[in-house]
Amino acid sequence: MLAKIRRMHFRDHQPLREIARQTGLARNTIRNWLRKRDVVEPQYKPRETRSVVDPWAEQLGQWLKTDAHRPKRDRRTARAMFEAIRAQGYAGSYNRVCAFIKRWRTEESSKPGPAYVPLTFALGEAFQFDWSTEYAFIGGLRRKLDVAHTKLCASRAFWLTAYPTQSHEMLFDAHTRAFAAFGGVPRRGIYDNMKTAVDKVGRGKERDINPRFFAMCGHYLFEPEFCNRAAGWEKGRVEKNVQDRRRQIWQHASERRWKDFDELNAWLGEQCRQAWANMANPEWPALTIGELLQDELMQMLPNPKPFDGYVEKPVRVTSTALIHFQRNRYSVPAEHAHAVLSLRIYPTELRLVADGREIARHARSFERDQTFYDFTHYIGIVDRKPGALRNGAPFAEMPEPLLRLQRHLLKQTGGDRVMADVLGAIPHHGLDAVLVAVELALESGRPSGEHVLNVLARLKSGMPPTTPVATTLAVREEPKSDVHRYDRLRAEARHVD
Repeated sequence: MLAKIRRMHFRDHQPLREIARQTGLARNTIRNWLRKRDVVEPQYKPRETRSVVDPWAEQLGQWLKTDAHRPKRDRRTARAMFEAIRAQGYAGSYNRVCAFIKRWRTEESSKPGPAYVPLTFALGEAFQFDWSTEYAFIGGLRRKLDVAHTKLCASRAFWLTAYPTQSHEMLFDAHTRAFAAFGGVPRRGIYDNMKTAVDKVGRGKERDINPRFFAMCGHYLFEPEFCNRAAGWEKGRVEKNVQDRRRQIWQHASERRWKDFDELNAWLGEQCRQAWANMANPEWPALTIGELLQDELMQMLPNPKPFDGYVEKPVRVTSTALIHFQRNRYSVPAEHAHAVLSLRIYPTELRLVADGREIARHARSFERDQTFYDFTHYIGIVDRKPGALRNGAPFAEMPEPLLRLQRHLLKQTGGDRVMADVLGAIPHHGLDAVLVAVELALESGRPSGEHVLNVLARLKSGMPPTTPVATTLAVREEPKSDVHRYDRLRAEARHVD
């Protein structure tokens, strides 16, 4: 419109009255714009509109700014914010709150982002570590997994390991597996302020490092370094590795079904090694990650023996010779009932120690409300109370030959005492030897406790040693086996009679 007014006045020399008639503008408005030297876009004062959300705008903006630094799963939803301010007296609708949040995020996204300094690392200098949360079908169920990401800063080689939790023993095992896959240990490790590594975050770079985590660092001889608070970009290479592997690896892993964690981690290891062979290093595009890793190995520390990464805690044994751990129960030898034992927690197993000696070991379960027995732990009790064999829960999990022998003996009077005697031979002769003796006794068709113990004694005694006899005689003709000579001897015996 401004260009049209200027053309009509300066080029066509039309009077203001004619211009006003054709454009519908007031002559004062036309005269005002023709006096301006430059043709610029008109600037109008923005319309001021009041919203029912305005009294809570500052609080909502503070919540949104705080949540921007949190993981997505920990952020407040628009519904949660609406309910919070409604409890404080907000009388507007939920849609007005959603409109404010959308407008706030649009304004924030239009602001210029922060600038960063690009980093470079020498070969063998550092690695970065982080956790991510993924989902996969394991054992027929869709489970939430914590995946450990370890990435070398120079060669960009990475290693992934999936675990049920992020506890200390999982953290130690993740480092052990990653260093074994890389073939060496860098001189520095870069972490965020995860609770398994840092007990307390102080000012600046001051950290109270977890003693057990510090022991692992001392074992592998690398120096831990921690990022500032809410500064994930300080370990940006492993942060990007989480995003890239989620698109490249976990998209396929989530579509498959896995028997257990061992099968999943074996597949993850194969995928990592294939990526080393196929992916080019960003800083040296002519080399693959695997080729540059070979050069970095020469600058890394040698990988020592694996760190014994267990977590130890005291546990009390119940009167039924069970200890409780993570809502599950595990058996221990009955002679330790009511005692306090040391429980050593590993990623896949639990070990119980008394007076520096291991007394029991169980496979670790991450299910809930399960009981795991070892029937040999209760043999000392049935020696005194043989009647417990009939309904004893631990003895329902005995090997099949022992269960068959028990069913046969319990039909007889005093069979529970005989079965207790058979079980009492396990601590002295071993479970394998007792099972062989029981199977041989069952094959006879009429098994008994005396039969089993007799077979067991013969198995343990073995054949008598044969010692050669010194003689000057020499056999000229080897004797031949002839069973018919016994018939001849019988005939001769009748002739004598």
